[in-house]
Amino acid sequence: MKNRTLVECARGMLKGKNLSNGFWAEAVSTMVYLKNRSPTRSLEFKTPFEALFGYKPVVKHLRIFVCKAFANIPKEDRKKLDSKAIRCTFIGYCSSYKEYRLFNPSTHKIFVSRYVKFHERDNEETDQHYDGWDIL
Repeated sequence: MKNRTLVECARGMLKGKNLSNGFWAEAVSTMVYLKNRSPTRSLEFKTPFEALFGYKPVVKHLRIFVCKAFANIPKEDRKKLDSKAIRCTFIGYCSSYKEYRLFNPSTHKIFVSRYVKFHERDNEETDQHYDGWDIL
């Protein structure tokens, strides 16, 4: 029953954001991450994370699936006048680290980054050369 629920949720996430089925594994992984941090009746409205570790999960880092994001390019990987960030798409969470999984549409690669600025509202003006790194 759980597999069906996860697949149905992942399908809804993909179709809701007009994302190709090639990202199904990322959608399922993100759905599992979110389900483990959501209260459930079978655990007396505790989260599976809380039942396992004994404390409530931190959820302030949660973001909208497939939102625009800008990942910081480290100083050692750029030249003086290069952009400080790369535009990408948020597609999930890393379970063991405080990092986000991101998709770079120009290279078609998935990578992880800790330093990310999110643009979760559709109407936000974003630019390929976002340099607003005020919190680092």
